[in-house]
Amino acid sequence: RGIKLKGADYAVDMGSVDTDRELLSICEKGYGKRTKFEEYRLQTRGGQGMRTIKVTDKTGKLVALKVVDDTNDLMLISSDGTVIRMEAGVISTMGRSTMGVRVMRLRGEDIVVAAEVVENEDVEDELLNDGSVETDDSDI
Repeated sequence: RGIKLKGADYAVDMGSVDTDRELLSICEKGYGKRTKFEEYRLQTRGGQGMRTIKVTDKTGKLVALKVVDDTNDLMLISSDGTVIRMEAGVISTMGRSTMGVRVMRLRGEDIVVAAEVVENEDVEDELLNDGSVETDDSDI
């Protein structure tokens, strides 16, 4: 058992702790934040977890947790199909019990349904230009 859940609780996401990186929390109404791993205490097997973001009517429920650093980009997808890409480094680093900042503007009843971490395009271009990654352009 990794975590003990109560009632209607459910696991949202998981990742490996890396103290050189931060935990990114994203809520369904477009709020998010980064938090340093030092803010969290160690849990034992079957622990009940701890608060990572203040969930309110304004923020909505937590939809994603990702481990990020400044070299990552973040892609957010809303329920109406809007996709945005942004640098993870522009999202504020805050404490565990805060509600975060707006990271995606939504319209009407639209909500954030998914978030994914991708490598920064500048890093990808650098890898391709220095020859460290082979590419096959024959299909293009």
